[in-house]
Amino acid sequence: MTFACPASAADGRVSFVNDVVPVLTRAGCNAGSCHAKAGGGQKGFQLSLFGFEPAEDFEHLVLEGRGRRLHFGSPENSLLLLKASGQVPHAGGPRLPKSSPGYGVVRDWIAQGARADEATTPKLVALEVEPKHGVLQRQAKLQLKAVARYSDGSTRDVTGTALFESNDKALAEVTEGGLVAAFDLPGRASVMVRHQGRVAVFNAAVPLGAPVGELPPVRNFIDAAVFANLKDLGIPPSPVCDDATFLRRVTLDVAGRLPTDAEAKAFLADTGADKRDRWIDDLLRSPDYADYFAAKWTALLKNRRDDASDTVSNFAFHAWVRDSLLSNKPYDQFVRELLAATGTIIGNPPVAWYKRVKEPKDQIEDVAQLFLGVRIQCAQCHHHPFERWSQDDYYSLAAFFGQVGRRPSDTRGEDLIFHKRGVATATNIRTKAALRPAALGDAVPPIAPDEDPRLRLADWMRSSANPFFAKALVNRYWKHFFQRGLIEPEDDIRDTNPPSNPELLAALEKHFVSSGYDLKALVRVIVRSSAYQLSATPNAHNAGDRQNYSRYYPRRLSAEVLLDAIDQLSGTQTDFPNLPPGTRAVALPDNSYNRSSAFLRVFGRPEGESVCECERVQSSNLAQSLHLLNSSDVRGKLAHPTGRAEKLAKDARPAEERVKELYRVAFARDPRPDELRAALGYLAEPRTAATGQPVDAQRAAREGYQDLLWALMTSKEFLFNH
Repeated sequence: MTFACPASAADGRVSFVNDVVPVLTRAGCNAGSCHAKAGGGQKGFQLSLFGFEPAEDFEHLVLEGRGRRLHFGSPENSLLLLKASGQVPHAGGPRLPKSSPGYGVVRDWIAQGARADEATTPKLVALEVEPKHGVLQRQAKLQLKAVARYSDGSTRDVTGTALFESNDKALAEVTEGGLVAAFDLPGRASVMVRHQGRVAVFNAAVPLGAPVGELPPVRNFIDAAVFANLKDLGIPPSPVCDDATFLRRVTLDVAGRLPTDAEAKAFLADTGADKRDRWIDDLLRSPDYADYFAAKWTALLKNRRDDASDTVSNFAFHAWVRDSLLSNKPYDQFVRELLAATGTIIGNPPVAWYKRVKEPKDQIEDVAQLFLGVRIQCAQCHHHPFERWSQDDYYSLAAFFGQVGRRPSDTRGEDLIFHKRGVATATNIRTKAALRPAALGDAVPPIAPDEDPRLRLADWMRSSANPFFAKALVNRYWKHFFQRGLIEPEDDIRDTNPPSNPELLAALEKHFVSSGYDLKALVRVIVRSSAYQLSATPNAHNAGDRQNYSRYYPRRLSAEVLLDAIDQLSGTQTDFPNLPPGTRAVALPDNSYNRSSAFLRVFGRPEGESVCECERVQSSNLAQSLHLLNSSDVRGKLAHPTGRAEKLAKDARPAEERVKELYRVAFARDPRPDELRAALGYLAEPRTAATGQPVDAQRAAREGYQDLLWALMTSKEFLFNH
């Protein structure tokens, strides 16, 4: 790789901005863990993160410390090069070996007097990667080329100083020099290329190349996009799942509960061609749908209880969210009412959000990540490393909340939220400039002092010109139903993190906007699709697929849903403090109930501390296994005197009918012949007490059904949605 000067530098002069800063960036000198570390850099030497502030970097290198870092008479003996090359002790180790091109660039710059760039020095205006798109066979390699375009029209190859990073290292990796290597997994790989604050993205299809025969029926635009992508990649999809699997899957995903025995029997007996669509509509009309999605949204909106005085606001806010979902309030209206909330919590419950998120910077960071899918936190202190957002963008967005006023209300611990008259501004902490409200990448007309800026923000968010609002929501809901977002993580939407299926994401976004931001319509179109209804069982070709939705990806039930499912199967209920008996775990209004339920803590119910879905723990661990194996809580449910095991033991029906009931409640299906034989055989086995004496028939039956319940409850088929 070479470090050539831009074409305009005919005199051979080394540019500090165009040549030296990229060398330092490539070597990692201005990374956040090194000399760009917050709070003063490293060992008294500070650089700006990734060289975003080259003027400051020039001062630190050339003027700071009485110029001791550079030796103009003998550039090789400059402290900067001695440390970077490892000739003298350096905590970061050798970063620029003497034989490296980067070492030569810095040496030549010092030899030329370490001059700052002149006003006429060409400036970087764009970065391109060649090729931009491609097809990369599995186990194949491809060399990328980074090309910089400058303000004078010149271009040059900057592959040697650009930074390359794979967005999905399971699909493909990239070397420091831009050599991309695909692995065995098929899918859509992308590589981010960064140079001097500019970014470009290389996208490649990594096909499997298997023959794709007859496809499942195309029921809507989702299927058209998913199956077209699978054909391009040569990944044959699994077939559509059976009725029992669909019934259990969609009931868990939409209502957060298992189907009842009666619902399972009725659905399996129904011969209507449209019975799946009818069941979906029934679920969306049910209060269970509102309970389940209210739990999702209130956790993301930080409906926390840290003090007894929070109780009123927690219950009021949860009820407002739930009622909004139950009435199918348009999503843009829901967000508008939240952002522009004024008054007291009793009179206007969305005001409760301002209790948890008090500072304008916290408000805009949460709003950007949750409702726009933009992680803008980095731009508070420096230019976003992977995006175009600057500090001015950050504080201009925060200015929308600059006129939010508070004063104590009649309710202890609660504030009255109001709009303060005046010009809304936010101050850039670095430049000290007072910035007026501006949307991300979009100008906002002047806002009158008596107008609430938050209403302008809400107007911009729902505008058809906004590239983030609808996209962020449909991607978040897609992940809810498919385990993986089209953009992953689901709240990190940026040009350098492209979707795995751009056509599908655009179609979902268009559908959502044209529906009037109808959340139920979005859920309906997703779960009606054949893509959602595919079997989780892989075929001979798609077992390795992780991003193209060629099959349903199983996932463990969330903490609340699993606790409710165990209650439903065991015929018991979990009682929560100060709530009516029979309240489901998915209907809990805030995080405080985690403290009274070891089950919810162990299985990862979120505390509502952030707007990131990642706060919910979905992975398995040893504590969860031990809890299911031997906790007093689970044992108590199995042996409850009014529980299902006790009732089945006393039931006069044939044992076969009782076993079938258990399977329908647990799995929404009847047992297979081998399962039925095994269960009946186990129940018929004679039982003896610890003394060796036979136990009475009633006790034997009770213990047999308890064991069978426990076996079903701890099976993967029960613990996972599949």
